[in-house]
Amino acid sequence: MSERSPAPGGLALVEALVNTLDIESDADSLDTAQGHARFGLTEDEIEQARELRESLRAALLAHAGHPPHRAVTPLGDLLAGAPLVVTVDPDSGSAALAPADTRPLLSRVAAAVAEALVAGTWNRLKACEAADCHWAYYDRSPAGRGRWCSMQVCGARAKMRRYRAKD
Repeated sequence: MSERSPAPGGLALVEALVNTLDIESDADSLDTAQGHARFGLTEDEIEQARELRESLRAALLAHAGHPPHRAVTPLGDLLAGAPLVVTVDPDSGSAALAPADTRPLLSRVAAAVAEALVAGTWNRLKACEAADCHWAYYDRSPAGRGRWCSMQVCGARAKMRRYRAKD
């Protein structure tokens, strides 16, 4: 949907997960074997991944100043159950937060959010304000006030609707 480059670091995982659902066409790539494999999901984990995706979308809408798209489990409640460990590199002494198990998506997302919090990038990951889109994008604008995933598509549609409403 978007011509923007992917979010930095672990936020690319969050962005990719949120963008597995195309709201306009109702196409969900988590319904496909390729979608499962992309996130290392088993068939039994798909519903949990969908719940996580929609909780993330609600948080990203909040970053953009918009209410949740629907009632969802609060993201903090979901991430509270994610096992994480602190790893320390023996050579450099640098520390990082990492999933306790590399497979569960919830732990990988929790680690990505924690990393983004430390880096100061978490609030720059947003969801498009267009109700028929809500695509995740990383806001690289200087003021951090981006509103749409694509100025050429969603932004242009919103501006055209506003222009037509003036008549």
